[in-house]
Amino acid sequence: MDAVVLDLPFTGRWIVQNSPARRVPSHGTTLMGTSYAIDFVGVDDRRRTAPLRDWRTYLATEPPERFYAYGRPILAPCDGTVVAVHDGEVDHEARRSQLALVPYALGQAGRIRQGPAAIAGNHVTLRYGAVFVTLVHLRRGSLLVEVGDAVTAGQQVAECGNSGNSTEPHVHVQANDSADIATARAVPLAFRDYREWPRGGGEAYVDRTLGVPAEASVVAPVAG
Repeated sequence: MDAVVLDLPFTGRWIVQNSPARRVPSHGTTLMGTSYAIDFVGVDDRRRTAPLRDWRTYLATEPPERFYAYGRPILAPCDGTVVAVHDGEVDHEARRSQLALVPYALGQAGRIRQGPAAIAGNHVTLRYGAVFVTLVHLRRGSLLVEVGDAVTAGQQVAECGNSGNSTEPHVHVQANDSADIATARAVPLAFRDYREWPRGGGEAYVDRTLGVPAEASVVAPVAG
């Protein structure tokens, strides 16, 4: 199947994680239509996901409000119609500490058994032609759209959160052949008109008209 072409669903700089440019399935599983999904974590111009590191960073959990991504506007990546909205899931404490990640990893199977809400958290699904695009891990109470709403690319639909299966505030984007992510099959995706700073730092960048961002690169939209 051809890739569905989207806009980046945000402004500013975000670092790429779990890119399908690195591997497929990108998240290590085909469950819940995630084979080609991609994650973006908000950063500053020094590639930091948060301005602060202290004892909690290394030994415990941290409030999601510490992170640059938390509360940033999440935009519709395409024109479309809202076909699914889920809100009400809590925004978890974030986990950069390896100690804090151990019990979280042990609970993964239980979250999968609870179904899509426990994995996706708060999310919005848009119908875009024959494809369904879902924005995942949104901030509780921030969703601005309802089922049946028509949205345009670039319109704010929510804020970035840390709900569902998320260890740090970020937005997860996936495309599927069905609105039911419990049974949907993944559709490849690509993005248009973005600036990409390669992994490794520095301010050298490439402007891309179409592509799949590389793992650990930093991206930001470029006006078309």
